Amino acid sequence: MNGKSLSEIVTLSWESLFQILLIIAASWVFIVVVKKTLPRLAERFSGSQRQYLLGSVQLIRLLVILIAVLLIIPRVVEPSFQNLFALLGGLGLALGFAFKDYASSLTAGLVAAYENPYRMGDWIEVDGTYGEVTAIGMRAVEIVTPDDTKVVIPHQKLWNSLVKNSNNGTSFLQCTADFYLHPEHSPRKIRQVLTDVAMTSPFLNLQRPVSVVVSETPWATHYRLKAYPADPRDQFQFVSDLTARAKPLLLQSGAQFAAVPPFAIRTG
Repeated sequence: MNGKSLSEIVTLSWESLFQILLIIAASWVFIVVVKKTLPRLAERFSGSQRQYLLGSVQLIRLLVILIAVLLIIPRVVEPSFQNLFALLGGLGLALGFAFKDYASSLTAGLVAAYENPYRMGDWIEVDGTYGEVTAIGMRAVEIVTPDDTKVVIPHQKLWNSLVKNSNNGTSFLQCTADFYLHPEHSPRKIRQVLTDVAMTSPFLNLQRPVSVVVSETPWATHYRLKAYPADPRDQFQFVSDLTARAKPLLLQSGAQFAAVPPFAIRTG
């Protein structure tokens, strides 16, 4: 690096400063317009088209930031490998000490932009909090829970927490309706009843399979009706519809619901 100090590397004139501020302002305005316009446009669509539009917000923002950085660097330093290495090294060291946790979240945000563990419109769970991703910033991701509560989760959680993604950038999100029945019944008949309930639901995505999983417990026969709604946002209405319509039909078929101990529901 020829022993150059940071002050010797950085050459900033008033003209360059004005150009840098102009680049930052234009980039910020463009990102804000994209973040507000594409989600509104996505609301007019459903399924994969909505997911593609929401997912493109993060990609466009990352591209704008990279272009802005590439435009700013030549206006700050003479574009040589030694100068760039010294500048980035000095800034990285200073930021690392001053904003350790914040820098960790920013780094995780860059990793998230590359690996895409979650996208706009995804339904994720982090540390027991479940909701739809509504915004992805450089430091944190915002989700809205089923109770309409906004939760801000730092990207730093990527380092030490499990991130569960229910639909992973697609319009396919599996839902499960649980039923606990008294063991004295015909499993074949019950499975057919539950399958018919799912197949006649107005929320059903016909492109995905419907399945009924049966398991035995000491106090009941556990049925899990698994199917996919047409839109991930309909998941709660879908499960409610399956449950409400299946209960009377199961009773009409001669089955009886079992009284499940509270601890059994929590553990299993």
